[in-house]
Amino acid sequence: MKFKPSIKPYRGAAGGWGSLEATTRYVFDSKQPLKNLRNLLRVNKARGFDCPGCAWGDDNHSTFSFCENGAKAVSWEATRNAVEPAFFAAHSVSKLLQQSDYFLEYQGRLTHPMRYDAVSDRYHPISWPAAFALIAQHIHQMDNPSQIELYTSGRTSNEASYVYQLFGRMLGTSNFPDCSNMCHEASGIGLKQSIGVGKGTIRMQDFEQADAIFVFGQNPGTNHPRMLHSLKQAVSRGARIVSFNTLRERGLERFTDPQNPLQMLTPTSSPISSAYFQPNLGGDLAAVRGIVKALLETHRQRLAEGQAGLFDRVFIEQHCIGVEEYLAQVDASAWSHITQQSGLSESQLRQAAAIYQSAKRVICTWAMGITQHKHSVATVREITNLQLLFGQLGKPGAGLCPVRGHSNVQGNRTMGIDEKAPKALLDSLAQRFGFTPCREAGHNTVEALEAMLRGEVKVLLALGGNLAAAAPDTKRTAQALRNCELTVHISTKLNRSHLITGKEALILPALGRTELDLQASGPQFITVEDSFSMVHASEGIGKPLSENQRSETAIVCGIADAVLGSETLDWLALADDYSLIRDHIQATLPGFDNFNQRCEQPGGFYLGNAAAELRFATPSGKAQFSAAALPETLRAHPTAELAPFTLQTLRSHDQYNTTIYGLDDRYRGVYGQREVLFIHPQDLAELGLQEGELVEIETLWHDGVVRKVSGFKLVSYAIPRGNLAAYYPETNPLVPLTSFGDGTGTPTSKSIPVTIRRCASAPAWRIA
Repeated sequence: MKFKPSIKPYRGAAGGWGSLEATTRYVFDSKQPLKNLRNLLRVNKARGFDCPGCAWGDDNHSTFSFCENGAKAVSWEATRNAVEPAFFAAHSVSKLLQQSDYFLEYQGRLTHPMRYDAVSDRYHPISWPAAFALIAQHIHQMDNPSQIELYTSGRTSNEASYVYQLFGRMLGTSNFPDCSNMCHEASGIGLKQSIGVGKGTIRMQDFEQADAIFVFGQNPGTNHPRMLHSLKQAVSRGARIVSFNTLRERGLERFTDPQNPLQMLTPTSSPISSAYFQPNLGGDLAAVRGIVKALLETHRQRLAEGQAGLFDRVFIEQHCIGVEEYLAQVDASAWSHITQQSGLSESQLRQAAAIYQSAKRVICTWAMGITQHKHSVATVREITNLQLLFGQLGKPGAGLCPVRGHSNVQGNRTMGIDEKAPKALLDSLAQRFGFTPCREAGHNTVEALEAMLRGEVKVLLALGGNLAAAAPDTKRTAQALRNCELTVHISTKLNRSHLITGKEALILPALGRTELDLQASGPQFITVEDSFSMVHASEGIGKPLSENQRSETAIVCGIADAVLGSETLDWLALADDYSLIRDHIQATLPGFDNFNQRCEQPGGFYLGNAAAELRFATPSGKAQFSAAALPETLRAHPTAELAPFTLQTLRSHDQYNTTIYGLDDRYRGVYGQREVLFIHPQDLAELGLQEGELVEIETLWHDGVVRKVSGFKLVSYAIPRGNLAAYYPETNPLVPLTSFGDGTGTPTSKSIPVTIRRCASAPAWRIA
């Protein structure tokens, strides 16, 4: 497909006719429009399938329970295009490596198990038994269980995730790197430290009762568009939306509901944010500190005047510890430090504080704009501090809401995909299955890649995902994968990770969420968990493109059977009947009583949240205020202080994670291209550059490794001075593997210290 690159401002609201047109185009582009229209009517419905896109919850009110990007995900999966053995015979891996990520995924669905042959530099067909035997051979040749890494994508079902981690633990490893290590790890860690539960405390219906919703580091118009319906409905009944985002994002400004005939037929749209603030990248911690400082002043003034204070004294005394230490830290935070670091003025932060003060019920919600920084845990805890001061927890319309990315990334962690598994889970597995699980911490994603670079890993199993494109430090990640003896990717479509092979490599084709999963006991359904701890059944309806495709659950069980045999556990019986897996989940995980029966509940069932019930699983049994000082600098290392700019990586609108649906980013006015760099117009002028010129971007880091990409077109944009933005995976080569969040291991993809200079070369970032 050919595109004419252009930059032209988008004048419309988020949603609206632009969304409807894009949805229609992708449905027909799949070459199976009738099948996809039928699929879309079953998305997020009872006895339908859960959207393979984001983890936003189902409101159960809308006629159509999908958004534009959900429609892209469904249509992309249900394409008629196929990557068959003939395709691999015609294309060497070296040639495919030169292609874009969009080209690779656009080729269609994988249909046959394939084995890489280094001599011919091509993949060749292999039978399923032979593929399983090859995996078993390599695993049996390992010196110890720590030489395997079991990577997981956030789209993997509860059932597949559970048997995957069970297989790994029976094998003797705790190495479970997963995609959440690279995104929301700070949310789980920060919330656990503060309130004892690493999940959000609210439910979907809380949006119907909130008086104010504070949105931090989040772009719902692209990343979880169904959230815009919740925000629009909140605004319609008088709630105020306060947004903190470094870029001006259309979805946080205004929205036209594609399901509202009046809005579609008239030039009207719903405003979303009543206040919009653009902090520096990483400046949200200082911004929240400024809000608290302003509220603390008012609180003390009211007490001095004999009035009731602002803070919820009863809540704090009954349910919290550490408030005095925290408020002392607020006092120690100078306004000059707060404004310099946040990039916001004192008056702006006082405006935000006034909105917060006027609301009886407040929700704070955030995404990866908060979690991909060095001090991300402290930022999550600062947001929690604000909510605790006002008792905005454990009541309708109030609470904490980290919005997860992929549609079951939260469920993966619930199922035990965790390199630092809780003792209770390991004890339960040991009792249920009669083995001794490894109690030592395993590798997160960054640690796994470092171990591969050191030559300590022989086998990589990847259950979904696209690790080569998703991980930071692209060239070092590629070298890490190539150091393995065997790389195995369980995938639906061709991606870059299949082309960065170990000495041997397998591609195993999996069924998608939309497709009928027929096993020996009959049609199967799987389950997923959304951002609100709701567990939904999901049952595909479409006929698989190839009889050689297998479900992820069946593939994992087939590998486990080949490696471990059936003496301890009949893995193949689990593949035949997923209800048996759910019986094991029920017996070993809290909250899953009567699991199989509760899957029949329309809308799913709620797992519960102890913190939402004001029960805090912290050492003190109470919510813990964090008294972290503001960081001295937002840069991750002193060397980075020399960098004139801070870059964040982000998605385009025609993208979900590393899946590139198209080359447009409609809301930001970018069409037919991806190698662009968003920059403030005054920064352009100061550098003597002009919009449309090509530049080279280089990271300033302390390890002597050269990290740069070239051929990126400058685009003038509403972004704070000194801040830049560009798409990933194109800019992942700039993210140092050694730059990650304190206590999280999450790459600092939203705070990359860079310099830019004019160049004349074409885009150059792909792995050759």
